[in-house]
Amino acid sequence: MRELAVLAEVVRSGFVESVHYGSAVGLGPSGRAEVALGRVDAPVLPRSSAKPFQALACLTAGAALAGPRLAIAAGSHTGEDFHVGLVGELLADYGLGFEALACPVSWPEDRATMEELVRRGEGVSRERMNCSGKHAAMLAACVANGWDVPGYLSSVHPLQLRVRSVTEELAGEKAAHVAVDGCGAPLFGLSLTGLARAVQGLVVAAPGSAPRQVADAMRGHPEYVGGTGHQNTELMRALPGAVVKGGAEGVLVVALESGHSAAVKVIDGSPRATTVVALDVLRLMGCDVGGAEAFQRVEVLGGGVAVGEIRVRRSLP
Repeated sequence: MRELAVLAEVVRSGFVESVHYGSAVGLGPSGRAEVALGRVDAPVLPRSSAKPFQALACLTAGAALAGPRLAIAAGSHTGEDFHVGLVGELLADYGLGFEALACPVSWPEDRATMEELVRRGEGVSRERMNCSGKHAAMLAACVANGWDVPGYLSSVHPLQLRVRSVTEELAGEKAAHVAVDGCGAPLFGLSLTGLARAVQGLVVAAPGSAPRQVADAMRGHPEYVGGTGHQNTELMRALPGAVVKGGAEGVLVVALESGHSAAVKVIDGSPRATTVVALDVLRLMGCDVGGAEAFQRVEVLGGGVAVGEIRVRRSLP
């Protein structure tokens, strides 16, 4: 098996303080791997980078998802009021309330929203959890088909079997492992190459097709994929036509309108270098990522000012 690559290094005052090991792959529009660093054929757990595929499964199962609703189903929202309002509307259309959500309770990821909830004397809730849009879409698909609602997170539930089938079809490979994600939903392990192939499949799909609808919803409504100031949201705005979705434990996928895609897994689980690495992979394939210059350098601070940066290590001339 190939060794993990040193993907990025943390430089403070001219001294390499830390390094991030992992794997990264870049696929050209033909699906051929043009960049391969580390163990690109080894299984990884995609975490929330799998949400677009889960949203696709809900859509093809008959859930009424379009525009912002489809984007929030494929996203990890920051728990702002407009996110929660949309989740509530989707559930209500299927005769359900927030109590039907089986994701854990959480504070919103948006700091301003969290502080406002504290001022109002409110606490954690399921609807503020970043996965509640995905869970609402799953519940909608269950109601649309007459499937069991309380058991929708079982890995053998008809909906989750559909999710697995859709994911495997897009990735072009069988799931290597079945796990439970942080939100409680089943999670299907893929190779990093398979993950890049799956997200690529959304952007190269025929206009109007279900996979293309997911891609178009995400890039048309990036504020529902993340939220105010969220890096996935802002990167999609900086690169029009891009689909961007991060996942916990150092996972990130990016697919461009050109059909190029990149997938990154940082083995220590830190997300701080994933965007820098993914953009470098796309650059190495000749993609124009100039609009995302602000994301190609992460500052290292000392005393509140920049004294270094997180930079890619394995970059070709």
